Amino acid sequence: MRLSNASIAAGSTAILGTALVWRQFQERQAAERMAAAALESLLRAIDANDPDTGIHVRRVAEFALVLAEEAGLSRRVRRSILRVALFHDVGKIHEALFDIIHDVKHLTPAERRAVTTHPRRGADVLQPLAGFYPDLQQGVLAHHERWNGSGYPRGLKGQRIPLAARVIAIADTFDAVTHRRQYSDGRSVEVARQILLEGRGTEFDPDLIDIFLLPPVWDRVLATYRRVSRWREPFASRRPGRRETNVPDIIFRWRPGRREGRAQREPGRPHRATR
Repeated sequence: MRLSNASIAAGSTAILGTALVWRQFQERQAAERMAAAALESLLRAIDANDPDTGIHVRRVAEFALVLAEEAGLSRRVRRSILRVALFHDVGKIHEALFDIIHDVKHLTPAERRAVTTHPRRGADVLQPLAGFYPDLQQGVLAHHERWNGSGYPRGLKGQRIPLAARVIAIADTFDAVTHRRQYSDGRSVEVARQILLEGRGTEFDPDLIDIFLLPPVWDRVLATYRRVSRWREPFASRRPGRRETNVPDIIFRWRPGRREGRAQREPGRPHRATR
C-alpha cells in the first residue's frame, strides 16, 4: 500500500512536533536543575558570609515546618514555606546592612530604617529565579508584613499577605526572641509565647497563632527548640564529607513531586493536632 504525499507530510510533521516537545522538555529539566543549584549555591554563600544568619534561617525553617504540618498544608505548600524560610533574610547579606546588624548593639532610628530594606533587597536577589519559584520572591518580600496592615514594605493586610510569609512571621519572631542576636539578648520560650499571643490578630494571622500555641503543637515547638538550640558549629567552618550529627545540609529538589489529591488548606479549617 502506497502512502500519499499528504500522509507522509503529516507523519513527518508529527515526528518533528514530538521531537520539538521532547527537546523543550529536556531544556526545561536542565533549567530546573540550574535553578535548584543556584538556590543551593546561594544558601552556601549565606553560610560563608554570615554563619549567624545561616543557622538562624535553618532554625526558622524548622519552626515553620512544624506549624505548616500542624495546619494541614499540602506537601507542595510546605516545600514553598521551607524555601521562603531559608531565604527570608538573604537581603541582609549586603555590605551596608551587614555592618549595622553585626557591629551595632543598639540600633538608631536611621539604622532601623536601613534594616527594613532587607525584604525588598532579598526579593531583588531572587528575581532571576522567579520563573521557577514565583512564591519564593513574594514570600521573602512579604515576611515583615503584619496582619493589621502595619508591616512593611507594602503594608499588606490579612490574607493579602502570602501564606508562606504569614507562617514565617511567626517562626521568625519565635526564633528572634529565644536566640541571642547582636542587638538583642535571647529570652525564654514563655516570653516568646506571650509576645506571639499579644500579636494575635494584629501582627500575626490569628488562626495560625491558635494552631502554633495549641498545647500538643507547642510541645512539638519546644522539642524542636531544644534540638535546634544545640546547633553551634559555624556553617562556614564545615567541610564537605565531614560527619555531621546535628545541623542539616539542604538539597533542593529540582524534579517536581507528584500531584497531591487535596488542595491547599487555609488555616482555620480542620488540622492535625498531633503527629
